[in-house]
Amino acid sequence: MLVIRPITMADYPALLTCAKESGHGFTSLPVSEELLKKRIAHSEQSFAQVVDHAGDQGYLMVAEDISTGDVVGTTAIEAAIGLDVPFYSYHLSKVVHSSPKLGVHNVVEVLALGNHYTGCTEICTLFLRERWRKGLNGKLMSKCRFLMLAEHPERFSETVFAEMRGVSDPQGNSPFWAWLKEHFFSIDFTLADHLTGIGKKGFIADLMPKHPIYVSLLSKEAQAVIGHVHDNTRPALRLLEQEGFSCRGYVDIFDGGPTVECERRHIESVRHSFQAQVEVGDVNAGEPFLVCNSQFADFRATAADLHYDEKRGVVVMGAEIADALLVEAGETVRLLAMHE
Repeated sequence: MLVIRPITMADYPALLTCAKESGHGFTSLPVSEELLKKRIAHSEQSFAQVVDHAGDQGYLMVAEDISTGDVVGTTAIEAAIGLDVPFYSYHLSKVVHSSPKLGVHNVVEVLALGNHYTGCTEICTLFLRERWRKGLNGKLMSKCRFLMLAEHPERFSETVFAEMRGVSDPQGNSPFWAWLKEHFFSIDFTLADHLTGIGKKGFIADLMPKHPIYVSLLSKEAQAVIGHVHDNTRPALRLLEQEGFSCRGYVDIFDGGPTVECERRHIESVRHSFQAQVEVGDVNAGEPFLVCNSQFADFRATAADLHYDEKRGVVVMGAEIADALLVEAGETVRLLAMHE
């Protein structure tokens, strides 16, 4: 059974393993002891803060297999992006070039650099080690964040978004970046990706073209990957689309991967989750649920078979589940009905 909980500094070795296994293009998990430990420390501080609005807090969580004690994945929420370091994205839009006299009417696509998502909440750093990619584990890793958003809305922004990893080959080469590199940057995609991951984003403003780029001027290879995701990212994208997330034309400035967004109150798991009072007992004919406690600093979430009594507003769970969630009889949890 996997339990989602806030990361601690003791989890650093496991986080480093996840960073190494996540591969190229996974910007939020750089393979750097200094940066990973800095992110853990920031998360610990964020979970300890009492806040009533979204700020620069970053909440990094891990999935622990409680039968072995192994940490096997990560998931995170950044409360408000771009408040300290600019957050860049490209917006893909259309421009009309028309001449009635010549009878010419051309619609062309352009990419414009901007900071549209400043102040928005980002869900990120979703990674589950391959051995544990089964059952409800993937959904738990993704949807536990929506349970947190529903239970503690004051900590997050109205708009929630996610950057999806774009197309790159096994060596980390991105067709989209290859064109930018040739004309503007002269550095490899992996280095640019690493610099972004460690917070050194100044080169973006220094070297990125300031004027809109006509898509038709890009290489055919670069044009073909705009708005498309890495093969390993397709399952995560499908889960978000089922939640109501969609792309509004914003793409990553390095690999052209899509950014998807949804208003917090419209996210399916936020809308359909609900609170119930805990009863501890035997569950003979339970139904699958995702469940989290109502705490924040000691947030816990898991997937389990539970019995929900709608009339009484009570959920019955076994002692093992209650212990894993750090809850006792009479306390409140948040539930989301789930089917594999």
